[in-house]
Amino acid sequence: MSGSVMHQVADDEQAVELLETLVGIPSPSGQEEAVARAAVQWMTKLGLHATVDEAGNAVGRLGDGTREILLLGHIDTVSGIVPVRREGDKLYGRGAVDAKGPFCAFIAATSRVDVAPGWRISVVGAVEEESASSKGARYVARTMASPEYVVIGEPSSWQRITLGYKGRMLIAYGLERSMTHTAGEAVGVAERAFFFWQAIRGYADEWNAEKSRRFETLDPSLRSIRTDSDGLSERVEMHLGLRLPLGLDAGDLQAFAESEAGEAELRFRGIEQPYRGDKRNPLTRAFLSSIREQGERASFVLKTGTSDMNVLGSVWDCPMVAYGPGDSAQDHTPHEHIQVSEYLQAIRVLEGVLQRLTA
Repeated sequence: MSGSVMHQVADDEQAVELLETLVGIPSPSGQEEAVARAAVQWMTKLGLHATVDEAGNAVGRLGDGTREILLLGHIDTVSGIVPVRREGDKLYGRGAVDAKGPFCAFIAATSRVDVAPGWRISVVGAVEEESASSKGARYVARTMASPEYVVIGEPSSWQRITLGYKGRMLIAYGLERSMTHTAGEAVGVAERAFFFWQAIRGYADEWNAEKSRRFETLDPSLRSIRTDSDGLSERVEMHLGLRLPLGLDAGDLQAFAESEAGEAELRFRGIEQPYRGDKRNPLTRAFLSSIREQGERASFVLKTGTSDMNVLGSVWDCPMVAYGPGDSAQDHTPHEHIQVSEYLQAIRVLEGVLQRLTA
C-alpha cells in the first residue's frame, strides 16, 4: 500500500506465543504492571510505538495519521488462579477469555495491517476494568480525542458482534444498633436488611412487569450479606448489584433506595449508564463483510453485563462495538479457557476489518 510503513507481522505461531505469555502473567485488578510491561515489549517487537501511560495502560500505536481507530481491551482479571496449560485446542488460564484473548487478538491483527496515510491504529490494554473503577478506560476518555471508530475487546465468539451492555449500580448497605432481646418487638438488623432487599426487588418487579426482553429488564442480585455482634451491638453488611436497562433513570433508583434505607447507611459505586450502539455504520459493515469472508454469517448480540464500552460510550459519539474470541460463559470461572483456533480466526476477522476501514 502506498505510503504504508513496513513492520514485523505476527504469524499464527507468534500470535499464540503472545497469548500464552500474557495469560501466564497474573494480573488481578490493581496489579497489572508486569503484564503491561510484557504487552509493551511485544507491541514494540511487532513494530508498534508502545509505552505504559500514566494510568498504567499498555498502549501501542501504528501509523501517524489524524484519523484514529481505537482497539481497547483490558489486561486485568478477577482474582483466582487457573493453572495455565494447553489441552489440544484449548488454552486454560485466568484471563484467557476475559479479556487477554481479545486484547492479544488486537495486537496480532494490528501488526498484520499496512496502515494507509492519514490513519493510525491505537491498541490499549486498559487497567482495572474488573474492579468497577475502569481506571484505564476513564483515563483514555479524558486524554484522547474521540476516534473515528472504537472496538472494545470482550469475548463474544469470533462470528458475533456486541452492540451494547446494560448499565450497573452497586449498593453497600450497612446498619448497626444496640442489642435487644430477640423476644422483644424490635426488628433486628438482619430483618431490616432483608426488608430493604425486598423493596429493591419490588422496584425491579414493577419495572419489569411488561418487559419481554432481558436487555430491557432491571436485574437486582444479592451479592453478600453478613451479620455480627459483640454482645452489646449488632451489625449487618449487605452488598447488592443492579444491572440497569436503557430508559431507567439511575437517579430515581438511587432516590428510591435512600427512601427505603431508614437508619441504614448506603454507599453507591460502580454506577455506569447502559449503552447500545447502532448496527448500521461503516464499522459494523466492515465486521459483517470480514466475518462473511471467513465463511460465516455474523450476528449481533446485546450483553446483560457491563464493560468499558459503557464508559467510553457515554463520552464519545462514534461507531462502537465490542468484539473478541472466546465464550463469555467462561468468564470468571475456575475452568476459564479459550479455543486457540477461534482466537486465530478472530485475528483474521480483525485484520480484515482494519484493512477495510483504512482503505
